[in-house]
Parts: sequence; C-alpha cells; structure tokens
Amino acid sequence: MNYPVWQLGIPGGLLIALVAVTHVFVSHFAVGGGAFLVLTERRARAAGDVEMLGWIRRHSKFFALLTLVFGAVSGVGIWFTIGLVSPEATASLIHSFLWAWAIEWVFFFVEIAAAIIYYSTWDRLDAKAHMMIGWIYFWSAFMSLVVINGIITYMLTPGRWLQTHEFWDGFFNPTYLPSLFIRTAMCIVLAGVFGLITAMREPAELRARVVRLAGKWMLTGSVMLPLFGWWYFAKFPDFAKAYTGSAMTGIKHTIRGGIGFTALVLLMTLIFALWKPRWMRTPVVAVVVVFAFCMMASGEYLREFVRKPWVINGYIYANDVRVDSIEGYKAKGVFGNASWVTATDPQSVEYGHELFVLQCSKCHSVDGYRSMRLRVRNWDATFATNMLPHIELTRGTMPRFAGNEQDRAALGAYLGSLNPHPEIVRLNEASIDNVGKQVFETRCGSCHTIDGKVRPLKAAFAGSDAAQVEALLPALSSMSDNMPPFTGSELEAKALAHYAAMAANSQAGR
Repeated sequence: MNYPVWQLGIPGGLLIALVAVTHVFVSHFAVGGGAFLVLTERRARAAGDVEMLGWIRRHSKFFALLTLVFGAVSGVGIWFTIGLVSPEATASLIHSFLWAWAIEWVFFFVEIAAAIIYYSTWDRLDAKAHMMIGWIYFWSAFMSLVVINGIITYMLTPGRWLQTHEFWDGFFNPTYLPSLFIRTAMCIVLAGVFGLITAMREPAELRARVVRLAGKWMLTGSVMLPLFGWWYFAKFPDFAKAYTGSAMTGIKHTIRGGIGFTALVLLMTLIFALWKPRWMRTPVVAVVVVFAFCMMASGEYLREFVRKPWVINGYIYANDVRVDSIEGYKAKGVFGNASWVTATDPQSVEYGHELFVLQCSKCHSVDGYRSMRLRVRNWDATFATNMLPHIELTRGTMPRFAGNEQDRAALGAYLGSLNPHPEIVRLNEASIDNVGKQVFETRCGSCHTIDGKVRPLKAAFAGSDAAQVEALLPALSSMSDNMPPFTGSELEAKALAHYAAMAANSQAGR
C-alpha cells in the first residue's frame, strides 16, 4: 500500500487481461510464425516452387508489421498496466528476476533486428544467408518465450523459492516445463492460423496449397494441446486444482470454453483446411481466428483465475499486499502506514472508500465488472464489518483483510453504504420461501451452499425443523471463529430457518 492507486472504471485485473491476452495471441504467433516462415521458404526453394516462395515473401511483410508493431506496442502496454495495477508485485518480479528480464530484452532486440533484416533482404542475400537470418529470428523469439515462461509460471508455482529466494528455484518451478510445451503447441497452431489470413489474397490453386500447409501446422499443434494441457494442470497446487473441479460458474464456463474452442479449431482444420481447402474463404478464416483467440483467452483466464487469491502464490496477494505485512496492518492499521491515504478521519466512510480502492479495486468495481454493490446487496454496515475478518473464506478466492478494528469498521461502513435502502423483508406464507432464500444468499451464501460443492450445510441441518435451525442462529459465532454472528432481524431469522430446514430435508436438496 505504498503506491498511489489510480481507480479505473473497471477492475485493474480486467485492464491487464484486455491488453495481455491480445499481446499473448500475437506474441505466440511471432514465435511459431518465425519457424513457419523459414521452413516454408526452405521447402519452396528446395522444390523450386516460385509461387509458394512469392507467397511466403508477401506473408513475411504481414508477419513483420503485425509482430513488430502491434507486438512491441502491446508489450509496452503490459508493463504499463501491471505497473499501474500491481506496482508491489511488479517491483518484486523485477527484483527477483532482474537478469532474466535483461536477457529477455537482449533476445527481443535480436528478434526485432532479425525480423527487419529478414523481410527487407529477400533480393539482397543469397538463400542460405537469408534463411540463416530467419533461424536467428526464430531462436531469439523462442528463447524470449523460454525466459518469460519461467517468470509467468513462478507466479502460480514458486516452489522452493518461497524458502530459499534463489533465482533458479523460482525460475525452474513445478509448472515450468508443461507450460513451455503447451505454449509451444499454441505457437504452432497460431502459425497456421495466421497463414490462412494472407492466403486469402492468393489465386485459387495457390490458396488451396497454402491452406493445406497451414492446416498441417494447426492440426499438429491442436493434437498436442490436450496432452500438454493435462500435464500442466496436473502440476497445479492443490488449491488451484480445487477450482477446476468447483461449482464456480466462471471456472466451469472457462474450462468448457477452452475444450470446446480447441475442438472447434481442430474440426474446422480437418474440414476446411485438409479435406476441402477450397472451401476456406475469408468468413471461415475469420471464424477460425476468433475461435483460436477464444481458445488462448480461455487458457490465459484459467491460468490467472486459479492463482487467486494470489498474484504471486504464497508471497503477494491479488490486491498487492505482501503476506509478511498483514500482521503489521492488523496491529497498527492502514491509516498510519499507507503512504497515499488522503482521508483525514480514519472512522469516516470516505476513509472506508479509500480502503476499498487499496484492497478491493484490483478485482472489483463498484458498479461494473465484478460489481461490489451487487455482491454486498442487503449487507448492512455491521454485517459487512463482521464478514471482513473471514473474507478469505468466501469461496476461497479473496485475499485476507489487512487492517485493524478501526479499518474494518470504516470499510464495513462503506460497503454498507453501497445499498443504503436494503429491500424490506415482507414476510407472509406465500413469500416465506423466497424471502428465506434471499436471506440465505445474503447472510450465508458467500461461504456456503445447502447441498453443493462449497461448504454444504445439508448434513448439519438434516432432520432439523425450522424452530431448531432458528435456535442455532444466535450461537453461530460461538460454533466457529470463522463464523460471523447473525445480525438479521427476527423476521429474517424465521425466514432463513424455514428455508434452510426445508432445503436440507428435501429429497433432492438444493
């Protein structure tokens, strides 16, 4: 909390994703596409295929413009956004892997120079020298991926680095190799996908041959992806594996999307690129590009999500708070420690808003993506304050709250102010089920389900009637240190008890 925070209209993590996913999509093409260029040039020269050689020359212009211009600009954009959103984590990555970054920048410089020389010297260098420049480009690009992969995977699986803080322990971490293989497979797929784009401008006969060639690359990479993906996920830490089997809607959709888009790319490759390449037209290519992008975006989203609540697993939380600073904030509070707090009254709602910006805005907005107003619907200030010490237990994705009692009260007051007029519970026989469900979702649903995968309560309430469940509510906080006290009204308690008893004792459960 030693850096100023620019609060955006969207959560900072979403801003990083918007820039990073498009950059990663093009940067992986930059790696696979380099090998595609040189291998296709060698094949065309060996066969004396003038038409194919002419196409790969034209393709190299598209390649250079896209990877060098967009790739370079979006790469700078990533540095800008991560420094803006997570300055503490960014500083840690720089300090921990300084020489890795320096080496990667050298590879990147060689990569840029080689790409420019390769594109501009088709008529000035002999074939052997020209292809040598292409190979220099490819290996520089691939080695850049090799280095970056070590840093990216360290963030999820730092391994022994947490104990030793040694460079190599963090770099060659448990997910390093499977991630490198899965990214290499993705590079091969995208080399073929982008080859389709420039092929559409060629005459029919040449277009069909290029499409078939691109399809072979896409098929090779697509077949490799599931195997390497399984290997990669097998190396996840236990808490991350739990997410992949959870009932979280976002995770389920992401996993299904990744599998589905991979299958669609593979199917379209078999039909339109290998079986009937003449059917490949611009609209079909556009669909293939979109599917390939969604395939990569699904993988990147899943990789980021399963790291929650961390930005660096076990070291820095997603809200940029270091683990070793939590106790200090709990003891002394944020007000006297955070360098950029401007509120003058540590008991005010304004101070609570600043705490929200510091600790919540990396992942949440007030009214937009991951809206906090919706998540604390019907929360009053007291309930919000009581929830904060247990916030990391809400589905396991939240960082621990960093602050003292005064900070909790201020942030609780702010969260309670987001919905100043909670819906009035109007209880009657017709509405008791709906009201009870609403109260359960408000008071219990952040941590529990009745009969789901997340801390189910069915067994605890099985055989109990509404009166017995209601009698338990005043004693909730004494049953577990992680359970906030029930602070709802008498009507809310009656409705909640009725709903919990009915749902827990129904045949199907809920």
